[in-house]
Amino acid sequence: MSDEDISIDEKRVYAAKSGVTELYVATGLGLAVVSVSDDIVGEFSLVRRCTATDVATDADRLVVATDEDVLVADRTDQTFRETGFGPASAVALTDGALLAGDDDGRVARYDDGEWTELGTVGEVRAIDGDLVAASDGAFRLDDDGLSHVGLDDVRDVTTSGTPVAATGDGLYYLGPGWAKARDGDFTTVDRDESQAHAATVDALYEQVDGEWTEREVPRDGPVVALAHGPGTYALTENGTVLVDVGDGWRDRALGLRDVAGLAVAP
Repeated sequence: MSDEDISIDEKRVYAAKSGVTELYVATGLGLAVVSVSDDIVGEFSLVRRCTATDVATDADRLVVATDEDVLVADRTDQTFRETGFGPASAVALTDGALLAGDDDGRVARYDDGEWTELGTVGEVRAIDGDLVAASDGAFRLDDDGLSHVGLDDVRDVTTSGTPVAATGDGLYYLGPGWAKARDGDFTTVDRDESQAHAATVDALYEQVDGEWTEREVPRDGPVVALAHGPGTYALTENGTVLVDVGDGWRDRALGLRDVAGLAVAP
């Protein structure tokens, strides 16, 4: 959806609303921020020029993984500072702790200006809560470091509610052990207290009454990143934002390529 597709009345509603959600998008051009009001996708801007590989945010901080370092900024001024981690493939903010991982499998925690290594796994793809998604499986973070908890070729994990993992041969949920919820070559997954979505290269799925069903979306290219907040947010590989707040999808092309991560400001 281009600016021309938004009616004058919609623009007035957008401008008048105080409840604007900010989406942070990691791309090959840099870190972008997109303003969304309900299902109207508004303006976007480039916060930091870099090759961004992942992004995370909480009420206080904004963190971006890049091909050179992990950068941290206060949410208010967005002035980034280097941390000395080096090139990173994944970042997370978990219970106030900053975690990062890289393509060589190093996982570390950042405290008081210093990185503490927690262990080494395969190529790190994602970190969420106490779970790490890696090329050689899913790993749990605990007081002793990292422990392998099963699976293989894990591309993404989500720990809100029942943990779910997206892998090369299916979508799995964690009970007493990992159980397959659906076959497929899954690349990304996200959930909150009330909804869950996952994607393969070819399709987007939504969990409804415990079952994962395919959902049609207006999209340009595969969905590569998912997040939840006031609505459901998805990004395609070619930089199209998809938003659904309960009335179906609205979309807008950002023109930003190589999308690698998505985070919703709390």
